[in-house]
Amino acid sequence: MGILLVTGTGGAGRTTVASATALAEAQAGRRVLLVSGDADETPGVELLRPAPAADFRREFLALQARSGAALDLLGAAPFEDAELTELPGSHQFALLRALRAAAGDWDLVVVDLPPLLEALALLALPEQLRRYLRRILPPERQAARALRPMLAQLAGVPMPAQWLYATTARWEAELAAVQAVVDDPTTAVRLVVEPGPAASDALCTARLGLALHRLALDTVIANKLLPADSPDPWLAGLTAQQHEHLARLRTSHDGAVHALPHLGRDLRGPEDLALLAVDAKPAPAPEWTVEDRRDDDGILVWHIPLPGAVKGELSLVRRGDELLLAVGPFRRNVPLPPALRRCTVAGAGLVDGDLRVRFAPDAGLWPRTS
Repeated sequence: MGILLVTGTGGAGRTTVASATALAEAQAGRRVLLVSGDADETPGVELLRPAPAADFRREFLALQARSGAALDLLGAAPFEDAELTELPGSHQFALLRALRAAAGDWDLVVVDLPPLLEALALLALPEQLRRYLRRILPPERQAARALRPMLAQLAGVPMPAQWLYATTARWEAELAAVQAVVDDPTTAVRLVVEPGPAASDALCTARLGLALHRLALDTVIANKLLPADSPDPWLAGLTAQQHEHLARLRTSHDGAVHALPHLGRDLRGPEDLALLAVDAKPAPAPEWTVEDRRDDDGILVWHIPLPGAVKGELSLVRRGDELLLAVGPFRRNVPLPPALRRCTVAGAGLVDGDLRVRFAPDAGLWPRTS
């Protein structure tokens, strides 16, 4: 199964491109699922709509039921299903659940994501939340649940109830399943932009943000390209500007850049969608490699591709077995490979979008050789 995540700039036609891609793959005989809250039904394509309101009510009522005893002690009046409305952020969580549910017997799953910056934050969310959960409620503390009453008496504070650990474990399992989908080598991202002044900036942002999370940008779609043979001087000027920006996109992106025409009208069904289809060809994810130079200078080098990164906007800090990496507007806590956990950081440098972090083996931790 392949996963194709479609995002882009606002108003560039993300949903249209996602629908057109799903339709083209279905017409080629593949079993295709389209995950979108805005797309219309398309012949031959199974449509899964995220349900943020229903998801929020279900999760809230389940949490309320598990904490009923504590709420009764506080004299709190429980909420009923009919009076609940979803809070901000519910759409993102519903989309993550839909992404997990999409993993199944499909040849291709096309996911209609929010605009670019929101999509990048969404894709980073499962890993971030799992890290927070592990820090706040470490799983190993559950082993002491038999001692919890005694520990509570000694500490003078109540210990977390078992239901809280059970809820945390369930969230951890759901988030891990979503992260597995995002991290799968067959998952790729498609960027949809209009060929204009904001397109190149969006491409730079996408390449950097996706590379930080080891995601592949398979194709850039330059959508709504105006016809080049118009006799109208005003329209011809706009077309010339679009082609200039299209040329910049092709220079900046190592992969494919496809131009799609502006139809000059609203979509009129599958026939129009077929005019906007681009084959879904997955691109390889960026590789983070460890170069072993111990025979030369005793150093291991971790190569982290960060295309478009600027040295002045880059920072990294080693904390335990993680590397806290910040680049531009993005941050990530990256687990170190096992070999590098037995090393100390000896320096770092950025060369043509390749972050090279140097590690010196710790003599006290590194296996001795005879």
